Amino acid sequence: IYSLGWYTVNSAYGDTIIMPCRLDVPQNLMFGKWKYEKPDGSPVFIAFRSSTKKSVQYDDVPEYKDRLSLSENYTLSISNARISDEKRFVCMLVTEDNVFEAPTIVKVFKQPSKPEIVSKALFLETEQLKKLGDCISEDSYPDGNITWYRNGKVLHPLEGAVVIIFKKEMDPVTQLYTMTSTLEYKTTKADIQMPFTCSVTYYGPSGQKTVHSEQAVFDIYYPTEQVTIQVLPPKTAIKEGDNVTLKCLGNGNPPPEEFLFYLPGQPEGIRSSNTYTLTDVRRNATGDYKCSLIDKKSMIASTAITVHYLDLSLNPSGEVTRQIGDALPVSCTISASRNATVVWMKDNIRLRSSPSFSSLHYQDAGNYVCETALQEVEGLKKRESLTLIVEGKPQIKMTKKTDPSGLSKTIICHVEGFPKPAIQWTITGSGSVINQTEESPYINGRYYSKIIISPEENVTLTCTAENQLERTVNSLNVSAISIPEHDEADEISDENREKVNDQAKLIVGIVVGLLLAALVAGVVYWLYMKKSKTASKHVNKDLGNMEENKKLEENNHKTEA
Repeated sequence: IYSLGWYTVNSAYGDTIIMPCRLDVPQNLMFGKWKYEKPDGSPVFIAFRSSTKKSVQYDDVPEYKDRLSLSENYTLSISNARISDEKRFVCMLVTEDNVFEAPTIVKVFKQPSKPEIVSKALFLETEQLKKLGDCISEDSYPDGNITWYRNGKVLHPLEGAVVIIFKKEMDPVTQLYTMTSTLEYKTTKADIQMPFTCSVTYYGPSGQKTVHSEQAVFDIYYPTEQVTIQVLPPKTAIKEGDNVTLKCLGNGNPPPEEFLFYLPGQPEGIRSSNTYTLTDVRRNATGDYKCSLIDKKSMIASTAITVHYLDLSLNPSGEVTRQIGDALPVSCTISASRNATVVWMKDNIRLRSSPSFSSLHYQDAGNYVCETALQEVEGLKKRESLTLIVEGKPQIKMTKKTDPSGLSKTIICHVEGFPKPAIQWTITGSGSVINQTEESPYINGRYYSKIIISPEENVTLTCTAENQLERTVNSLNVSAISIPEHDEADEISDENREKVNDQAKLIVGIVVGLLLAALVAGVVYWLYMKKSKTASKHVNKDLGNMEENKKLEENNHKTEA
């Protein structure tokens, strides 16, 4: 018997195992055979091929039924490789006088499934050793090793912090291994959002390989270490009438769901969820608000709340009626949590200062509004109004003026009073009422009624003004159109009176300016005369001679004349 050395064929699980005979076919070959050896060394023949008949025969071996193929060059192929195919196969070529053998060792490898982290903990708690999960990889041959990683770095066993328990099981039918590694882990806050993975390392036909699992991130539970309190809604200032919600937060995970809220001046806390609402707050709600954990009252947080307020009192207010010439003190009193701005309006026009009436005039009547606001507090405004009515009995002044043509005369009845007086004209003699009149607009309690007449004789005109307070009558004698008479000036209107006042101020200013200029000129002249006093003594004599010469010249002119 001639035998070659050992030869190994590596095959992947499920693939076809191809085993060349590795022997040169002799010239006098009778047949070829393949066998495998049992663990006890006894042979089991599985395939036969005659060199003459070219026929192939497969032995009745159940585990290789329909899986074998023997080629003409005596290469044996076994389909659908199994773990049980790991044997010592022998190729035998037989001649009349010799037997040639070539043994082959078959090795089968099965890649395990991708490792998966299962039975994962819903959460991990700091300072507690707790099962994180199981890493499982199935159907491996040969068996593999499992490694755990935290953020890509290998986890090694550490007493009290990292415990790894590994086990493997073989399926008796498939002879494939399932590896399971259990990780117990004591977590810290540093593990928040930290990925954990595992891997399986196994041997394949081409050598050692590693397959990694998907990442797993765990919810880390840790106790609250700090409490904070917030005011909602978050705005710069709180005013009376607002609703304010206090929100208490703990930085633990999971966050606390209940807290104790402490109101100003109340030592006992109010148990509530993480929010507590104050409705329609008043100024007395200003103060420090606190909240704490229920089971750890020393862990507390506080915030100061200032409730801004604004009070306005206008005296008098509403509709007020006074008589012309009366004094009317007006006060707008402000009480606020901080400095407030005050604005006065009259008939929707802003006033430069607050109104004050020592002697009421008709033009003082109107609608006054005192308005105040806190600029830093949105929506905090107050306003009160005063409707001032200035009443007065009718006052009459009559004027007359002759037209430059001398053909007519204009009579005017000027009336003051409020409510607006009604004007009526009558003429002496007939006592008839004159209806052909012209009236001016009623402004600031004043208006006038005007008539134009051309009397042929002296007449007396009567103007009657009447309102709810009184009836006033005034008369004016008017000469016939043919008789010249002194005209009476018209009443100066408010607008003209202002113009006259402005002109008077201008004249006074000019006079004062001229007086100042004269004073300056006098001072300059006095200084000049003082400096020239000495020089004038020397000049007097020359001036005298000049005067004598002048007199002589005049006498000569007289003589010649």
